[in-house]
Amino acid sequence: MTSSQCQPAEAVIVLEGPDATAAREVSLIPARPQSQLWALASALRPRQWPKNVLVFAAPVASGAILHSGPLTRTFAAFWVLVAASAATYLLNDITDRESDRLHPVKSRRPIASGRLGVKTALAVASALTLISCAAALLLSPFLGAIVVSYLAISTAYTLFLKRLAVIELASVASGFTLRAVAGGAAAHVAISPWFLVMVSFGALFVVAGKRRSEQVALGSAKTVHRRSLGAYPPEFLRSVRLLAMAVTVTTYCLWAFQRASELSLGRGAHLVWFELSIVPFVTAVLLVELAVQRGKGGEPEELALTDHALQLCGLAWVAMVVIGIYA
Repeated sequence: MTSSQCQPAEAVIVLEGPDATAAREVSLIPARPQSQLWALASALRPRQWPKNVLVFAAPVASGAILHSGPLTRTFAAFWVLVAASAATYLLNDITDRESDRLHPVKSRRPIASGRLGVKTALAVASALTLISCAAALLLSPFLGAIVVSYLAISTAYTLFLKRLAVIELASVASGFTLRAVAGGAAAHVAISPWFLVMVSFGALFVVAGKRRSEQVALGSAKTVHRRSLGAYPPEFLRSVRLLAMAVTVTTYCLWAFQRASELSLGRGAHLVWFELSIVPFVTAVLLVELAVQRGKGGEPEELALTDHALQLCGLAWVAMVVIGIYA
């Protein structure tokens, strides 16, 4: 038997189940170099990269995406945000590795499970931070400021803001808002105030739903994993979702009517596609709320990838908006 085979493993207890009453042992065995590459790829959370598609929202809505310059800069901004967000994921997993081991799902993350070393993750996070900031500044000073702000807020969230009730909700939601603003900065297009408010409160709605689903999944162990979860009565989070839904739907309607009026004036005919897009948009919001009340809102990206009704609403909404802008 070789020395590597005799190497002891560190055991930790992971709580499972809605009430976190069952426990199991997970061995943290040092990973082989080749397996660390796969662990690193997983730690970068590629399933969450679609969040950065928000950078295309403003260029697409303005019609600027048809021009090669804005299109190229928007694609570049997308990858800049991918690098920046991946750096924040690594830093968050490093900081939360102990509490993640008490979560039935997050305990499988590469750093929490021991498949990826902390030093390796920290080195990659530092490199991605420098690359994303440098690339953003080359594209646009304004985009550089947005990326730096995103990284600063995300780092502050990881280190201490996540322990402050309500503030942590706003911190996470701000990441979505900054992504949308980054798209406008990259393509050099103005962003409607209604659109900006809609994105901000839509993000708050999703984050509040995620917190409620985490409360249900973790049960009595919720404060062990995330201290702020114990500060939120279920009624409060429901009130936050209702407020966020109301503002999101209202501002989307205002933006849709405004955009339809602008395009109709430019073409000499009234267009109804933007008004019609309100129907699948509101339906999608209701489907997300239904999923949250069923305890399925803990992983919004998984919901988007698995809920076929939500996907159908998304496709209908995209089709109507695209036809309204480009037909």
